Amino acid sequence: MTDQQVYPYLQMRATGLSCGRGGVLLAENLDFSLSNGQCLLLRGPNGTGKTTLLLTLAGIVAPLAGQFGPDNSSNDEPLLHYCGHRNAIKPRLSVLENLSFWAAINGPTGMAPLAALTEVGLGDLHGLDAGYLSAGQSRRLALARLLVSLRALWLLDEPTAALDTQGHQLVTRLLANHLVMGGLAIAATHDPITLPDQTALSTLQLARVP
Repeated sequence: MTDQQVYPYLQMRATGLSCGRGGVLLAENLDFSLSNGQCLLLRGPNGTGKTTLLLTLAGIVAPLAGQFGPDNSSNDEPLLHYCGHRNAIKPRLSVLENLSFWAAINGPTGMAPLAALTEVGLGDLHGLDAGYLSAGQSRRLALARLLVSLRALWLLDEPTAALDTQGHQLVTRLLANHLVMGGLAIAATHDPITLPDQTALSTLQLARVP
């Protein structure tokens, strides 16, 4: 454990995992694991089950077979954040009110909401109704939820969607900091992800089930 690591030892493992939606099998018999400081990238064409797999890992969709979870299950604290491709923003609440709501729901264990907004480049817009944000700004607000409540495992569905070059750099920085803290991440993305320590990255390639 380094001086910057804040999360205890954690190993997440998928064994014989199969998932699908609406009775359609999308991915089958998956085996993978990751531990502190590691990021797994989910790759594959549209329709190969990347989003469904993330929903299954998050416990939102039941697996068709197999299982996913921690090898050491003694910790009862919430383990994960799921950040989907929809931003889940209330347009008539201010930017700060939106983030403060999520901090209250998930537990204010990380950065203060205003500090998190500043970190993602929205500090000057904290009083603006969220409905006036651009698509990229809305994505930044969704990403700020990762910062206000500490969770060891991040499940990210297209985290760079609608973001410009600076936004891509923001995602890289957030991921890198999370891994240095001992966090884990699984991200479905078509975009390249380059981290300072590329050895922390591995890739799971999904293909359409015949």
